[in-house]
Amino acid sequence: MELIARPRRLRTNETLRRMVRETRVSKDSLIYPMFAIDGGNIKEEIPSMEGQYRYSVDRMGEELEALLAAGVKRIMLFGIPDHKDECGSSAWEEDGIVQRAIRYAKEHYPELYVVTDVCMCEYTSHSHCGILDGQYVDNDRTLECLNKIALSHVRAGADMVAPSDMMDGRIGSIRQALDSEGYVATPVMAYSAKYASAFYGPFREAAGSAPSFGDRKSYQMDCHNRKEALKEMDLDVEEGADILMVKPALSYLDIIREAADRYELPIAAYSVSGEYAMIKAGARLGVIDEERIICESAVSIYRAGADILISYFAKELAGYMDQGKIG
Repeated sequence: MELIARPRRLRTNETLRRMVRETRVSKDSLIYPMFAIDGGNIKEEIPSMEGQYRYSVDRMGEELEALLAAGVKRIMLFGIPDHKDECGSSAWEEDGIVQRAIRYAKEHYPELYVVTDVCMCEYTSHSHCGILDGQYVDNDRTLECLNKIALSHVRAGADMVAPSDMMDGRIGSIRQALDSEGYVATPVMAYSAKYASAFYGPFREAAGSAPSFGDRKSYQMDCHNRKEALKEMDLDVEEGADILMVKPALSYLDIIREAADRYELPIAAYSVSGEYAMIKAGARLGVIDEERIICESAVSIYRAGADILISYFAKELAGYMDQGKIG
């Protein structure tokens, strides 16, 4: 048999395989999500997310030093306050939990790049992502609160804000609010295609943000829809987003691919708590190889077109990159 095309020639050994890889990954693309909680001397494991913790500000340094040692220099902060009310007012307090966490991180670890989640679900007594009108989230009144949250984060020293609420018009509203106070160089990462997903369960336990009634399907996206995701991203581009995000990652690789093909902006993907918890559970049962699954899942997200990966496995992935197990 005379074969001219033999694709296996380029799979002969590891050195050659690494040389011709189409998808390459970098520590510089990793963002680690981190939970800051009111109180003191707290490092509290999250039951549904083995190996993940809530930290009081005075104990954040333990994790930040470990991240920097691994080569992960970017975090995304989420806050868990002591006080919640109907309008989530603690979300924009000057001395709120996220604001204090930002100041601590920037003071003690100036090389760290701090992205903040801008939303209200952790701060409202009902755990919905905005101001209620009866049992419906009032879109336009919520925008005013989101502006205040974003501004409070940037004033505290945040390098980038990432609104996750899925209100219509919030990117333009926040962009205008930041620009009006002179923060024209502060980027906005838009949770553009954020689906109403069952994969968020462990996060809602971690952040204490499960809705007290109903669900979030009136503002987060229906998992059946593809064109709607592109419409959301088109709007965010028009309103001034600097980075577009798809969330969750693994069940929406097709959306990541379309976004990467369609837009010139960087594409971020959030590998969410449910994805993390499933891998941990499978490994605990001994039915999967945790290390290989972490690497393969991450590669699939990058291969789909993501430029940035937000992952609870960021430290592990950085270590595997050092070891040549993913690269």
